[in-house]
Amino acid sequence: MTKYDPADRDEHDRYTGTQDSDCDHGPVEAAYLAALAAFAEEAGITELTVRDPEYHGAELGEQRPAEEEGMAALFRPDLTGFHDGATVSPAVALEMVRVMLRESGGWCRLESDGRFFVHVGYDQYSYVGSAVPVDRAVARTAALGLFADRITASPYEPEPAAGPAPRAADDAFWAETAGLAASRDAVLLQEVHAGNSARWHRLRAADVPGVRTRLTPRAVLHVRPDLSTDLPGVLAAALAEEYAELVWQDGGSRIFAARFDERDHGLLPGVLAGARAASLVGYGQDAADPLLSAVLPDADGVVRVRRPF
Repeated sequence: MTKYDPADRDEHDRYTGTQDSDCDHGPVEAAYLAALAAFAEEAGITELTVRDPEYHGAELGEQRPAEEEGMAALFRPDLTGFHDGATVSPAVALEMVRVMLRESGGWCRLESDGRFFVHVGYDQYSYVGSAVPVDRAVARTAALGLFADRITASPYEPEPAAGPAPRAADDAFWAETAGLAASRDAVLLQEVHAGNSARWHRLRAADVPGVRTRLTPRAVLHVRPDLSTDLPGVLAAALAEEYAELVWQDGGSRIFAARFDERDHGLLPGVLAGARAASLVGYGQDAADPLLSAVLPDADGVVRVRRPF
């Protein structure tokens, strides 16, 4: 489903018309949402499941989306409820599609048990799949001034998971985590609740049971070495990196994290000036393996995350 007339394409299937590739935040956006509502209604959809969520994580020196914008407006500023496996009503799903059309801070696949899906791609291309005929919705799409082209599959269909199944964060994982925290005095737990976004916890062995109960469903977990109090050493290491993530604890107990690149080096001394402890998380070839990694399973013990972040 698009706003681009198929007649305005050249012999190489490139669009040559006058439509802008950005969201208009107006009548065209409203037409997209009305058409998607028609598809969901005709397919009999009463709720949709969030799959493979992504969120614009913190970048050093970059303003994060305002709390009243994007997914943060729908799921509170801390994104409670925006996680793999969360269920939402069609009305909330449409607002999530609005966020994705505007590219304003979040993305996911919306699905309904193999019966229905909505994928929002680049340049306002949107893909709808239905296990039942939706001819009335197709006609409604045309009446709204949009174009519905039948295709065999969405280009955003999730790829089959490669490699071994991820480890489940079961009792054995938590026992290992507590053992590492005891032997090292403390460890860091990286709770990846959506692709590109994480929460951080500093754990002593006694903290493990309480933190375990507060984690986001289906979160991907990485246990990492504790923060360092050698702040000059952390700063020197950070200034040597072209791209990494800085994790730091403020004067109290709060832990923050932000990615940075070499353009942000001038900001690092100021950030660390008020920190009690800090560490770096690398990327690419310089990435250090976590001490442990696992994925929170569902209540039945099954890991259903399709692509651990």
